[in-house]
Amino acid sequence: MPTETFEFQVEARQLLQLMIHSVYSNKDVFLRELISNASDALDKLRLAVLRDESLDADASDLHIELEADQEARTLTVRDNGIGMSYDEVTRLIGTIANSGTAAFLQELKEAKDTAGADGLIGQFGVGFYSSFMVADEVTLVTRRAGERQGTRWTSRGEGTYTLETVDDAPQGTAVTLHLKPADPENQLHDYTAPWTIREIVKRYSDFITWPVRLLPAGTATSDAADEETAAGEPETLNSMKALWARSRDEVSDDEYHELYKHISHDWRDPLETIRLQAEGTFEYQALLFVPSHAPHDLFTQGYRHGLQLYVKRVFIMDDCAELLPSYLRFVKGVVDAQDLSLNVSREILQQDRHIRMMQRRLTKKVLSTVKDMMNTDQERYRAFWREFGAVLKEGLVTDPDNRDALLAVSSFASTRDAEEPTTLAQYAERMPESQTDIYYMTGDSRQAIENSPHMEAFRAKGIEVLLLTDPVDEVWAETVGEYEGRKLRSLAKGDIDLGTESTDGEEGKDSGKDGQNEEYAGLLGWMTERLGEEVKEVRLSSRLTVSPACVVSDTDDMTPALEAMYRAMGQEVPAVKRILELNPEHPLVKGLNRAYAQDGDRTELADTAELLHTLAVLAEGGRPKEPSKFVRLVADRLERTL
Repeated sequence: MPTETFEFQVEARQLLQLMIHSVYSNKDVFLRELISNASDALDKLRLAVLRDESLDADASDLHIELEADQEARTLTVRDNGIGMSYDEVTRLIGTIANSGTAAFLQELKEAKDTAGADGLIGQFGVGFYSSFMVADEVTLVTRRAGERQGTRWTSRGEGTYTLETVDDAPQGTAVTLHLKPADPENQLHDYTAPWTIREIVKRYSDFITWPVRLLPAGTATSDAADEETAAGEPETLNSMKALWARSRDEVSDDEYHELYKHISHDWRDPLETIRLQAEGTFEYQALLFVPSHAPHDLFTQGYRHGLQLYVKRVFIMDDCAELLPSYLRFVKGVVDAQDLSLNVSREILQQDRHIRMMQRRLTKKVLSTVKDMMNTDQERYRAFWREFGAVLKEGLVTDPDNRDALLAVSSFASTRDAEEPTTLAQYAERMPESQTDIYYMTGDSRQAIENSPHMEAFRAKGIEVLLLTDPVDEVWAETVGEYEGRKLRSLAKGDIDLGTESTDGEEGKDSGKDGQNEEYAGLLGWMTERLGEEVKEVRLSSRLTVSPACVVSDTDDMTPALEAMYRAMGQEVPAVKRILELNPEHPLVKGLNRAYAQDGDRTELADTAELLHTLAVLAEGGRPKEPSKFVRLVADRLERTL
């Protein structure tokens, strides 16, 4: 097949220009990424050979080679792993479309510091393209194991790349970087210098389970530290020790952190490192990491999660989602099992009792670690909850077995303190004896909730309310229902009578309520009939002190936010009529009742009733059913005041 030339997509060209013009402070990461890619290729080949004995592939000495030519200024990273076919090169190397380029570019623009920009390379899967930070031209030669023909890919990063088939390519992949001219003032970035290569590999890739070998230099060197390389013997640069198999005192925090960065493609250190070794009838080792920041795509449907699964040090898969529940999908790490089959598939994993046993144990270990963090280091716990609280609360709905453990490590914003969140246990401890329920309110933001009419009586009586602003709060609060015998009550649902609720523990009475109900009975009945298409009932409210009206859901009905959530998930739910509550002490409501009692023009009265309902809907963040009619009614009322 002749050589063909292709053009990069627009976003790919933008990305390459960023690489070429060196927006990154630490160019060394390119070598980390290429070695990581090579390691993955070796993992895949070893697994392929174990699963398919007929595969025509040499797996006798799997390794990674680094070859530097100081005279030609080239650096080659070579592996004898699984390799790629022509189609795979076209799909994986010829385009960056699958690497989240748009999101990468946006994150890059928003990066607050150069260190943050450095880490985005691996996080968005564009590690191969980081080669253009240090190279004027990149050539990739690869042959997939079991195939006879190879593929050569070449680009100068200027908008085009070439593809051609080759007959003499060895198994695996070789990436050759034609390095930019040397900078005499910055020898630290001479990537043909053996001592520079050694230092980078030791720092970033010492834990790689395959040997990373530096081949003899192609030209003589006067550096005394390079005698071994110059002598003609390949030099193995990494220790190849699996960190999870070594005792805690044998591994430094820096080594753990580098393994985390290798696994997660995150540039920041993890918030927490978790070790677990299970012995007995089923043995396995686990090394887990809690990130310090939530990934940008944590809540997207395509987010890839799961732990790396090994069986007796043999890599099996990269994202074994069965090892942790979905609400812990942010946790990264490695699990090495001793008694699983090497031919284990995802279908088998879903049914394997050992996997289920590991998931239960790993889940409890992560939650107990968060609990310890909460008890011993509030600052770190708050950082954790700020990043991952919303996803952790999903478990309150999906994992009833661990619900108590999840509630114990959950915290929520509260009207008690604008800065410090509270746990349910702390809330319960502060409840006066007369208060029997835990009150909460959901909304888009703290400010929106605090300004809600539903909060007025609670604020006036000094009753603490939990302020829940995550979408999942609507679901878990309904699902959980109570905490240690105390009901969780939404301020926007049911008939709440605060006549006996107060912060000083003294009981009080709303002795005038029955009389008010009798006084307003006619108006309430008429408005219920008049607004029957919109509301289930019109009644007097005990939760309002300032606003004239509010809308609430019935005790067992679905809230509008929950309706919207289910519809967004593609589920059809019937529209639910809500209840309109009136404040009998508000001048507008009093005036409306007087007008009704006078039995005057009910047409104008009907317009006022409709306006009152629409204002209540707006006050909770809803929108009028007929915006144009609402505007007309308001304009008409304003005109009469002039």
